[in-house]
Amino acid sequence: MTLLTHVLACLFGMGSWVAINGIWVELPLIVPEIPEGWYLPSYLTVLIQMANVGPLFVTLMHRFRPGKLDERPVIYSIVGLGVVATFLLAFFWKHTVPLAGAMHSVPLLVLCFLLSVVDCTSSVTFLPFMMRLGPQYLTTYFVGEGVSGLVPAVVALVQGVGVVHCRNATVARLANGTLGINSTVGASGELQAQYQPANFSAQVFFLFLSAMMVVCLAAFVLLNHHPAVARERKREHYFNRGQAEEKSDQALSLSHRPQEEKPMISSPDGHRRARRSSFGTGFYSGPEVTFIFVVLAWVNALTNAVLPSVQSYSCLPYGNQAYHLAATMAAVANPVACFIAMFLPLRSLVLIGLLTIVGTGFATYIMAMAALSPCPLLVHSASGTALIVIAWVLFVLTLSYVKVIIGVILRDEGHSALVWCGAVVQLGSMLGALSMFPLVSVYGLFKSGDPCNTMCTK
Repeated sequence: MTLLTHVLACLFGMGSWVAINGIWVELPLIVPEIPEGWYLPSYLTVLIQMANVGPLFVTLMHRFRPGKLDERPVIYSIVGLGVVATFLLAFFWKHTVPLAGAMHSVPLLVLCFLLSVVDCTSSVTFLPFMMRLGPQYLTTYFVGEGVSGLVPAVVALVQGVGVVHCRNATVARLANGTLGINSTVGASGELQAQYQPANFSAQVFFLFLSAMMVVCLAAFVLLNHHPAVARERKREHYFNRGQAEEKSDQALSLSHRPQEEKPMISSPDGHRRARRSSFGTGFYSGPEVTFIFVVLAWVNALTNAVLPSVQSYSCLPYGNQAYHLAATMAAVANPVACFIAMFLPLRSLVLIGLLTIVGTGFATYIMAMAALSPCPLLVHSASGTALIVIAWVLFVLTLSYVKVIIGVILRDEGHSALVWCGAVVQLGSMLGALSMFPLVSVYGLFKSGDPCNTMCTK
């Protein structure tokens, strides 16, 4: 029965970000078919940040009307919306509409916005819902959340997204009569990049994403209604009663403590019994709580926005194989970190700080290679390829472990702590995306090279 609950928690977590992750990995197939072209990633970044109205609403409800918002109806609504939106995406992603004198992919952009609302809102609803289960299932949920990035990446790899072959431009003209739509124009004698046709269409891929959302919905239904899971669940309104008892105990301790006992607070035993802050159970002091949330925002800014926006710049100079290997292995590293946290849940704030510094060090190396693109260090050597792949894997591994441990810590602090956890995750991701958008899309500080013709000195 416990195994069943673990499997359902994992499948439930898998639906958290699978839709948006799937759209990102499918971009090489989508972009050549729509009028927006490679401006689409920039539009997606803006749409995802606009979708934070969902998390904002949920967070404000918990802040100003605590206990009034039940996550379950919200989760049913957003997951159902995700199922419908991904299904419609399979049939309408190529449709265009005349707007302001030009053709635009309005159905694609609208559906992407709706899916962004689904995934962003999951951050502040899925995590608090997991409070209804035992603490051991939260780590399993994080495994599923990591798999939500791995599964679309593996399917896209099987699909053959973005695989490039270099051919002589003259030979390509003779073979095709003209240069293909997905080919870069090269002068006679130059190599020409040609993208290999996908093994199956984008429509099939989006239908697969819709099926993944159906699995998430089914897992959520079973988590709520399966008799075996019911024994693992806590009482329905446990957090309201827990908060009431906590506030009641705190009020009694402040108002009914005899005068002669007040000096005992300064004793070592008194310090251990006293609440160190008003946050959660009061176990952590105010500065410690601030440290936890700052690290959480920083880590999510790096992993969800800053580094993904430059992944192609950091990896593609070393070759398409390096890019796909780094993307796939980094996606694997996320659930691996969750498994490690399941068996080694080290809650030391010092360790969290050290791992954050180490992960930031790997991020710095990746950013440096992206800034040097299309000619980063060791670009012509196998050691350079190995270093960039290892840097991506260790970056994701260390910071994913930090995210899971912070989630475990905040889970013990109560329901509202997990709501704020989700809100800070979205805040960090938003700040990271807004900081990188002008650098990448407006000022063009990062340069990409031609995969077949860029020449770099050793």
